[in-house]
Amino acid sequence: MLVVMQQGATEEQIEHVIDRLVDLGFDVHRSTGLIHTVLGGVGGKYDFDVAVFEVMEGVKEAHRIVSPYKLASRGFRPGGTIVQVGPLAIGGDAVVVMAGPCSVENRDQIEQCAELAARTGARVIRGGAFKPRSSPYEFQGLGAEGLQMLRAAADRHGLLVVSEVMDQTQIPLLAEYADIVQVGARNMQNFNLLRELGKQSKPVLLKRGIAASIEELLLSAEYILAGGNYNVILCERGIRTFETYTRNTLDLSAIPVVKKLSHLPIVADPSHGTGRRDIVAPMARAAVAAGADGLMIEVHPDPDRALSDGAQSVRPEQFEELMHQLQAIALAVGRTL
Repeated sequence: MLVVMQQGATEEQIEHVIDRLVDLGFDVHRSTGLIHTVLGGVGGKYDFDVAVFEVMEGVKEAHRIVSPYKLASRGFRPGGTIVQVGPLAIGGDAVVVMAGPCSVENRDQIEQCAELAARTGARVIRGGAFKPRSSPYEFQGLGAEGLQMLRAAADRHGLLVVSEVMDQTQIPLLAEYADIVQVGARNMQNFNLLRELGKQSKPVLLKRGIAASIEELLLSAEYILAGGNYNVILCERGIRTFETYTRNTLDLSAIPVVKKLSHLPIVADPSHGTGRRDIVAPMARAAVAAGADGLMIEVHPDPDRALSDGAQSVRPEQFEELMHQLQAIALAVGRTL
């Protein structure tokens, strides 16, 4: 259920509509825009006529939402959502670049990555402290020590931190050191984890699963939103197809589709999306042209010796050149970098 209040509707009128929604068994989520207040009702236990709300004082329009994702739909926030992470706005005019290694390996490595990211205009350093690997014998990350290294390097260079959470027990630790908590593709439908992330306010970057439809991605976001955390950033990171030349198939069409269906900002990860260093730059350029609100790019001082995902990590000089190229593309589509 979606109720759009008139411009200038009083708080008393809004509360009266909320009370009626609650009486009908809805959980009510309020979104206050520049002009209108929108009330989203989720659930509902009783049958009712939409006209009941249409004639209430202060109501502009009321609709039943047929989409299975109520709070993630564009209708809930027609103007779009800007996720504010400290001084950084994700979903606004600027394309936000998040750069760094796949995993934190040592202090020198993460320091070099932080210096490069800050110098070239990236705003967030990425790096895994807990690494979900296909094989149990591969490097699994440094854990809390890695997060501490990541936080210290970010603070020295004026960057924010995004890092992945693996399960509910790690949320307090990630919340202490990271500015954005990442949910990886393998956990996109870990609904217990998503529910817990919805109970806290730390921004969540939700990656699309390797075989997930766009609707399934938005429904996963709905779990977080329904918990009360509206600071959700979606991430297109490639899906599994029949193609074997690339690690995944980066679905660039998902960017404008998500923009049409949802108010949530979306970033692209061309590193995981391709798995090949030589394709990361053109896919990053294409993602910005397609309307991505940000990019996640893996960069490593010496990718040939990286402990994880070296083949998809660009070299420092490649990243620096890419950042110059992205400035021109962002400008061409009416944005900044």
